[in-house]
This record gives sequence, structure tokens and C-alpha cells, in this order.
Amino acid sequence: MKRFWLVLLSLGLIAAFSTQAMAVDLKFSGEFYAAGMYVDKTTLGRDIGPSTAFYYQGLRLKTEFSVAPGLTLITRFDAMERSWGASRTAPDIVRAADSYGTIAENENIAFDWAYVNYKSPIGVFDVGLMNYGSTGTIFGNNSQPEGRIKYTYTYGPFLVSPAISKVRERSYLYNNLGATQADRDNDVYHLLGEYRWQDGKAGLNVNYYRQAANRAALGPSFTRNYFLFTPYVIAKIGPVALQGELNYATGRDNYEFPADDREDRDIRSISGWVDATADFKKVYVGGSIAYVSGDDPDSNRIEGGLLNGGRDWNPCLIMFNYYDRGKWIGNLNGWDGTTDSGQMANAWFFQVRGGIRPIEKLDIMASVSYARAEKTLRPAGTFTWEGRDYGWEVDLVGSYKITNNLSYMLGAGYLFTGDWYSGTTATGQDVQNNLMVINKLSLTF
Repeated sequence: MKRFWLVLLSLGLIAAFSTQAMAVDLKFSGEFYAAGMYVDKTTLGRDIGPSTAFYYQGLRLKTEFSVAPGLTLITRFDAMERSWGASRTAPDIVRAADSYGTIAENENIAFDWAYVNYKSPIGVFDVGLMNYGSTGTIFGNNSQPEGRIKYTYTYGPFLVSPAISKVRERSYLYNNLGATQADRDNDVYHLLGEYRWQDGKAGLNVNYYRQAANRAALGPSFTRNYFLFTPYVIAKIGPVALQGELNYATGRDNYEFPADDREDRDIRSISGWVDATADFKKVYVGGSIAYVSGDDPDSNRIEGGLLNGGRDWNPCLIMFNYYDRGKWIGNLNGWDGTTDSGQMANAWFFQVRGGIRPIEKLDIMASVSYARAEKTLRPAGTFTWEGRDYGWEVDLVGSYKITNNLSYMLGAGYLFTGDWYSGTTATGQDVQNNLMVINKLSLTF
């Protein structure tokens, strides 16, 4: 019997060592950060919100499995994205704003990407869960993972890329057994055309949105259909880096039932951004102008609330900063519904900035920013608003490159809070200025 098992084991080892192995190349890349933050006031109304101070961290890891020449499986996950010593967030079914998992899952581990990239003779195909919500410049981008099918074809300096994205699914599933209507999905159809040259690129992205989430729902039932046109340019002329983007949304909310007693609403929403930075190696100067249309309360059109400055674009430490201030602290609220969620909305924004690099590894930058609301929240004559100024902000940020992969940042921002957050003259409430101090250690690999 022993002889039988010895022969059988020997045959197994011979078969194992003589089998051709499948070669799979594996690449890792990612980022880890650990930061500490202090914010003097967590609301903008005087004598309401407390101060806060805490440490937090996050890890993002991307893997690329090269299965065969031209065929790659790409995944990405976020892990241990949480504040040190804080209680875990209660489990939920609602996704985090920038993830395919919930906040509780990201505090442990949440996979966001898993898709196939195939470089075929006729173009590149991407299929699966991948990045969605970013195009052109960083302005207006709200990056998040979604299920997509994307095709990209490049011919010389020209690129064309059609795609389809599934943002919301309401069909009958095992974990959605209560769904009785399949036609309440949110889908997006994309077509990108781009021309590239040595020092820049210019393109036009056209998106068609069909959002049926509110169809046959409680309350007014409507389907939102609109186009979003996004021309953009990124170029470098000598020492000057230029960026510009315009977003124009046009379409309609179609109300379906007479019982809703509502007229269809036209969509006319605009946002845009122009940015320039002149870099002279030791010294650099720059500026930005940004605009997001607000909603006119006297009009039946939808002019605001559809577009914003995006979560990815964070021009200040306090104002319109999502990834540090908004994500970890939340909204900064004023009176009568005024708030800063971390995404620029209903605003004009102006910034001038400048920096010096006294040594190769050290970068010190200072900026002055001003923002003003484009529209009030209620019809004129019903209430008079104290003003439209969001405020002025002064930021000072220094970063030191410890190694090629490790850097340390220390920054401070002071917001001179504007009278927009005072609400209306009927309430007459005061606001308070705000201070934020942040330091962050970042590792990239």
C-alpha cells in the first residue's frame, strides 16, 4: 500500500512540475496618507458650532494583472479610511459619495474598481466598474466608480471614445425584491472627442443623461432628460500653463401625470473655469476665475443645483474643499439654509496665488480667494437678503518632499465669512470667521 501511494505521489509531482505555468505580471500602485486637522468653528453662525481637532488616514491600492499581451484586469480598493480612535460608522446601504462601498465599508476595506482593459487591434475596450464623473480639466469633476462599457480609438493626435454608464439600477433583483418597475434607472451615454499635441490637448465631451429615479415615485413623478456639453482645453505656452472648461446643460424635466399639477421644467445650467499659472522654477504666480449658475427662484427653469465645481477641485482649505474639510467634517452651515458642502455651487469665484521654492524639496504657496453667490435662495420681495458675499479666504500652504515618494504638508486657512451666511434681514443673525490648520503626511508608490 505504501508503495502504491509513493508511486502515485511521484506521478503527481512529475505532472505538476511538467505543467506549463501561466505567466501573470502584477503591478501595484497607490497612496497612503495620515493627517491631522483643526477647525475653529464647525458652523458659520455665531456662537453655535464647536471647534474640532482629530487625526485621520486612508489607504488606496491599485492593482493591474497583466493576463496576456494587451489584456489586463484592473482593480482598486480603499481601506482604513477613518479617524484615529473614533467610533466606527454604523452599517448602511447608501454608498459613500466617491466610492462603490458605504462609509462603514471604507473604514475597513471597499473595492471600487474591477474592470477588464483590452487593447485590441481596432481600439481599447474597458468593461466593468471603473472611474466615472471626470473629464477635461479637474474643474467640475466628481470622480466615483460606476459600471461602464467604454471604447477608445486613437488615430494620430485624434482620440474618440464612446461609452455607456449605469448609475442607478431599479430592476427586480434578489436584494431589491420590492422593485416593481424596471424603468426607473439612471443611465448616461457619452461621446468624447479629443485632439492632442505636444504641449496640450483640446476636446469636447457630450453626455446624454436619462434619469428616471423619480418616475412613479411618491410625490411629483418626472423623468429628467438632458445633454451636457463640455468643451475644454489644457495647454502650455512657454512658462505659462493654461486650463479652461465650459459646461452647458440643456434638457427638460418631464412630468407624467396630471395629478402632479406641474408644468415641465426646462434645464439651462452653466458652469466654467479659467486657470493660469506662470512657473519660473523658483517662483510661480497664478489665478483662477470660476462660475456656477444659481437657480432663479422666480423662474420655472432649472438653472442651479445640477452642476457644481466638483469634489475633485479643491481651490481653498475651507471654502469649496470636499476631500479634507467637507468629507471629514461635513457642511459648514449658516442661517436660513445657507451652506458650504465642499462643492462650489451658485457662485462666482476669484483667486490669485503665488509661491516660492527656496530649495528643491520645499514649496511654499499663498493664495487669496473671494466668492459671491450668483442668485438668492428666495424670490426678491418676499425676503431681503443681508448680502451675497460668501467671504474672503487667505491660505498659506507649505509642502516638503522628504523622499521621492514621501512628502509632508502643513497649511493654514482663515475665512472672513461673508454676509450671505447671515440669511435674511428678517432673521438678522450674525456670522463668525473661521480658522483651519491641517498637516498631512503622504506616501505614493
